Amino acid sequence: MTDDRKPLTGIRVLDFTRVLAGPYATALMADLGADVVKIEAPDGDEYRRIGPFRDGESALFQTANRGKRSVVLDLRDPGDLAVAQGLARRADVLVENFRPGVMARLGLDAAGLQAANPGLVYASVSGFGQSGPHAARPAYDVIVQAMSGLMDLTGEPAAAPTMVGEAMADVAGGLFAAWGIMVALFDRSRTGRGRVVDLALFDALLSMMPSAGARVLVCDGDPARTGNRHALSAPFGVYPAAQGHFAVAVLNDKLFGAFCEVIGQPALRDDPRMASDESRRAHEPVLAKAIAAWAGGVTAAQAVAALSAAGVPASELASARDAWLSDQARARGLVSPVAHPVLGSVSLPEQPVHFSGSPRGLQRAAPGLDEHGAEIRAELGK
Repeated sequence: MTDDRKPLTGIRVLDFTRVLAGPYATALMADLGADVVKIEAPDGDEYRRIGPFRDGESALFQTANRGKRSVVLDLRDPGDLAVAQGLARRADVLVENFRPGVMARLGLDAAGLQAANPGLVYASVSGFGQSGPHAARPAYDVIVQAMSGLMDLTGEPAAAPTMVGEAMADVAGGLFAAWGIMVALFDRSRTGRGRVVDLALFDALLSMMPSAGARVLVCDGDPARTGNRHALSAPFGVYPAAQGHFAVAVLNDKLFGAFCEVIGQPALRDDPRMASDESRRAHEPVLAKAIAAWAGGVTAAQAVAALSAAGVPASELASARDAWLSDQARARGLVSPVAHPVLGSVSLPEQPVHFSGSPRGLQRAAPGLDEHGAEIRAELGK
């Protein structure tokens, strides 16, 4: 049973962010019912001018700023600065992603705003945080991927490091920023006071690499690229078939026994070299040869069907288009139709968590520049 109330209904978020990491965090909150007021400079968020475009509208801006309201404020103008300060006095959350020190120079520092509004949760999202040797450095996703070690771990062993095929540093930063804000709001419900949340993209992406962290911090290792094979387990990766490729994941002895039966190599189950997951990874070339002998006579679809029938996790490789348009994505409500004044009906992503008693969908499109400026100023009596 639903009551059409989303979990963050009634929470007011003042969004000073642009590009992706900060806007992604606040979009997640807008999905859940928060009133997100996007503060834009007179020329707007840079993402309004970054493609791909449809009918003159940036698709990236639409996805990262869904469900928000827009007001243009020139923060160098005393009158507009006063509007921003007034909005902060009424807000539950403020999120900014300027370089450290910029908000303070503008007169929008955490200490000053929390003095006027003690319950304000003030979140700063930056490349390297508000402290540390790199705090003043600018950062985009590719820079953080390069500095975090993720890029060095991605790609074939004999080839050059490669970027991950999505802006993972920005997305990780946005996700952890939203998580931190929720924790601060929960704490406020007990103390009545907001907190300052300091989130760095570098920190977030490094935290998204627990297996590498275990090898470095606990085992004093130096992880290296392993291509389409898992660094620690086998058979666990992507293998070629006669037509296409398929992924398989075998992480315990029971699954390994079933896997050996499917590929027609039951003797491998009792081979001393295959006695443990660690030993199987050490002898992965032996497994790869056996898999190639079997998979070379079937298509990827046939390989997946046989493995799945035996309870072994397996999949063909889907394209991003296949995944977004799949029955699974549709059934899980990961895409919602919204009405846009220029684009008409357009499909946008929605945050992935399902909450009992709360409907999915009911989203609004991303705002036009200053689309809600008059109504937001009116709410302050300006």
